[in-house]
Amino acid sequence: MSKEELLNLERLMNYMAHQYLKKLSWEDVSKTEWSFIVTEFNTAIEKQQRQKKISSPPPFFGDNYFYEHLVIRKLKAAKNNTALASISSPNFSKLNIIAVVLGFDSYIDFINNATELFPFHELKINIPLAATNEALLDHLVGYWYCYNRNLPLKAGKKEPERIWRSSLEIYKSGDEYLVERTGRDNHMYYGKITSYANYIFIIMNSTTFIRQRHFIGRIKDVEDKLKKNGPAINELNFVSTCVSFNEEPIALFEIFHRVTKVKDFQKASVDLAFDSPLLPKHLLPHLKDIELNRITAH
Repeated sequence: MSKEELLNLERLMNYMAHQYLKKLSWEDVSKTEWSFIVTEFNTAIEKQQRQKKISSPPPFFGDNYFYEHLVIRKLKAAKNNTALASISSPNFSKLNIIAVVLGFDSYIDFINNATELFPFHELKINIPLAATNEALLDHLVGYWYCYNRNLPLKAGKKEPERIWRSSLEIYKSGDEYLVERTGRDNHMYYGKITSYANYIFIIMNSTTFIRQRHFIGRIKDVEDKLKKNGPAINELNFVSTCVSFNEEPIALFEIFHRVTKVKDFQKASVDLAFDSPLLPKHLLPHLKDIELNRITAH
């Protein structure tokens, strides 16, 4: 196996670890978890063949294929300083199948077009002398929609007023709590979330341009709410700072609303009319006034 083959395989395995388990490296995935990913892959392969009406037997992976063939015999062997020349190259046809299941046209397409994992390590958001409220952060893990009035303004054109909705996921990776949020068009935000006492802080970077966002929010009676069974905190209020679509520095009032039915979660940003059925009606009075929700005077 060549060094390039090793690097591409490591990218693929890191990609799978993040896609299925929200882990940043293949080294963080256990043998049992790799078996789980295999099961998910085989289910997807069967579904794809059904949709394409392919009658030949599905090219299923063995329960331990990812762990034994790719992790132990390839990646761990290389990590333990085994000479690359003595490690056989991965089966290219199987890598192709993996890439197609992941949504790429082929393994070559994956190599050329898969984006690298978000560089979360570049973001710092901690107060060393304060105790992190992990109980609250665990409670916030899940899917959310974020509503604000940071819409692009078109000069000289009067349009119906609308509200911007982004999609956000909060998940735990190792000892950290990470967020991924949709942005305008095809770009994404990635970031970290932390909490001290009843305060919540979020920092995010954009994947496509130099733009950082900061959020601060506070939850009243947080200890009482955490004592209840189930997700007692389904709505969060934040003040966020960013650069607007018109490249002006602004502060925004934002409302995060928990998505209780994961199957209904749409990972995309949309702008909604005031009477849209996708907009929770109780949020409209808080977001209707664009001047109150976009602080542009400094």
